[in-house]
Amino acid sequence: MDELDRKLLELINYELPLVTEPFAEIGRQLGIDAEETLVRVRRLKEAGRIRRIGATVVPASLGWNSTLCACEVPDEMLDEYAAAVNAYAEVTHNYLRDGSPNCWFTVIAPDKARAAAIIDKLKGELGIAIREYPARQVFKIRARFKL
Repeated sequence: MDELDRKLLELINYELPLVTEPFAEIGRQLGIDAEETLVRVRRLKEAGRIRRIGATVVPASLGWNSTLCACEVPDEMLDEYAAAVNAYAEVTHNYLRDGSPNCWFTVIAPDKARAAAIIDKLKGELGIAIREYPARQVFKIRARFKL
């Protein structure tokens, strides 16, 4: 990943332009054309640097279910855990934190049954306890990551 890739990720993270050709606009800001911008985005996605590009919405406004999950994962299992959790498109966030529990992820699914099925499958596959914290109130902050 070079400096241009870092700037590209920052621009996408901050705000994807709501124009007919957003990647042409991002490319213009970076001094490259739309095609090179798209090539870089595809490469970053294939490398796992970009998981998804999409809107942030309040799940309940769509009638969906959102659940924050927490679990304690031994260091030697972190790669297995990450691969299992990240295999679900319904997982929107997955991160490692200091303290206990050390792993947190969010499941946003069309209904409680689908969210429960994902969590139950992960519990069985990984053999770990997963605490669930269904959303009661949604707080949205702008998450911007300086690369």
